[in-house]
Amino acid sequence: MLTHCRTRIHKSVYWLLTKTKVIKAFSLDFFFLVRVKYPGAYISYTKNICWISNTYYIPLDDTIPRNIHERQNKEISYYQWVPIIFLFMAFLFKLPNMVWRMLNGTGGLNMDKLVQMSESTQMGKPEDRDRTIQHVARYLDRWLLAHRQYHFNILVRLRQRFSNIFCFWFAKREGRFLTGFYMFTKFMYCINALSQFFLLNAFLAMDYHMYGFDMLTALSREGELTSVSPRFPRVTLCDFEIRQMQNLQRYTVQCVLPINLFNEKIFMFLWFWLVLVLLISIGSYMSWLYYVLFSHNRYRYVKKCLKIGDHIRNKADVKLARKFSDEYLRDDGVFVLRIVCNNSSELVLNDLVSELWNLFRVNPNNQGARVPLQGSRRPSLAGSITPNGRAMTIPTLEMTDAELKEELSTALLSPKSD
Repeated sequence: MLTHCRTRIHKSVYWLLTKTKVIKAFSLDFFFLVRVKYPGAYISYTKNICWISNTYYIPLDDTIPRNIHERQNKEISYYQWVPIIFLFMAFLFKLPNMVWRMLNGTGGLNMDKLVQMSESTQMGKPEDRDRTIQHVARYLDRWLLAHRQYHFNILVRLRQRFSNIFCFWFAKREGRFLTGFYMFTKFMYCINALSQFFLLNAFLAMDYHMYGFDMLTALSREGELTSVSPRFPRVTLCDFEIRQMQNLQRYTVQCVLPINLFNEKIFMFLWFWLVLVLLISIGSYMSWLYYVLFSHNRYRYVKKCLKIGDHIRNKADVKLARKFSDEYLRDDGVFVLRIVCNNSSELVLNDLVSELWNLFRVNPNNQGARVPLQGSRRPSLAGSITPNGRAMTIPTLEMTDAELKEELSTALLSPKSD
């Protein structure tokens, strides 16, 4: 939110400043180096032609070169386009957020609606709050069950391998689509903040990526910012030609650019802001990368919520919690829980995890949706009386597949007692 919201506000303010008529009114003034008396129309023409054409900067202590090409190499071509470049930069900061909002729904989950419902539970009545959390939990439960592999063949195996390489393009049923897409969006924020420096390097035709360091060096050495800046000069030169009959008369005028007084301060603040945004974006990306790459973070996050709700009481619950996080929620489920927590509160998160835990334990569809591992513990649907009349112990979650088969064989094959 920091990179695409506040930055767009700053760029819009800069755009208004540089487009204000008050600033534009004294954006350029000049006087002729050749003492010639001109009428007012020529003065207006000279102001306009020097504003739309590129001026060039020569230090006052240096001699103006006679070679026209040397003058053109020192041209300053950015001051007319500063409002446009600010708007373009604001759009670049908004672009990753637009991509996320437009495409995250392809994962089968309306993230905006989900976050909105989670936020509404903080201020509503207790009964409305419980009802909303139950609706959100059932919605997530159906979504988690729907996005699973329901058959296995060579194409499915290939898609699984591609999902490990391309992260989210082929991972909708692997439980990694939203997570991978969100990481891709985070990476776009980092690249965008870094590319802004290279964009301004090309736009300003100078080493803008070193601008902040140069300002700090000048401030520490001289105690104040220098009034003569070669990057944003206040006094420049402008060449233009006037056709008189069949002759072209070339004139050189010395121009004043008061707008560069504002541009210098704006771009200096912008440099430090871009550095801050870049550091925050990289830090956020690395933290999320740590959460995603290491699977134990997923289990620890879910286990913490279950412990707060007093749902883990024995070793069987610990094993079931591992299955709950790794096979039921998976990466996308835990990611959605993190987003809900970031946009609401931990209280909402704990209640939501508790509801999902209850659905996971009591819903037969949830139990059947997961392929049990060999030797894993599972519940039995057997009754207490077998066809031969022998009483049989009802299997529990503590029984493995082998124990369950042994109990069934004993109960079904043993002779009926008198």
